[in-house]
Amino acid sequence: MSGERAPALAQPLRAPSAGRAGAYLGLLVLGAVTGVAGALVQPAWFPGGLLLALAGEAALVLGAARVMGGRAGGVAVAAGWMAVVVLLTASRPEGDFLFAAGAGSYLFLLGGIGVAVICATLGAGRQPDGGPARLGK
Repeated sequence: MSGERAPALAQPLRAPSAGRAGAYLGLLVLGAVTGVAGALVQPAWFPGGLLLALAGEAALVLGAARVMGGRAGGVAVAAGWMAVVVLLTASRPEGDFLFAAGAGSYLFLLGGIGVAVICATLGAGRQPDGGPARLGK
């Protein structure tokens, strides 16, 4: 038994390398930029702008999960998007606001959160090394 190596999923998690951590930080910023762009586009061309903003977010979350080889890439994008959108919903002391109290804004907020969760969950999880055979064999 001492010569066998434990399966990849049974090994403890390690901190990501510096390059991988930088990539996650970049994806977080890219998600924030997508949130700002979606907040500006969705009221301009309703309903096409809303669909464009949500489709852009979905593509970015799924693409990040695929590129990074796990759900963490999608979660980084979704976290950046959600943080910025929640910050943009707050009104400023001057009375300015970005989101009006309308159906489009609520669809963007709730739909965007739903899209982020669904797409981050659809991303491939951490897989063990080896062939596509069942793990028990």
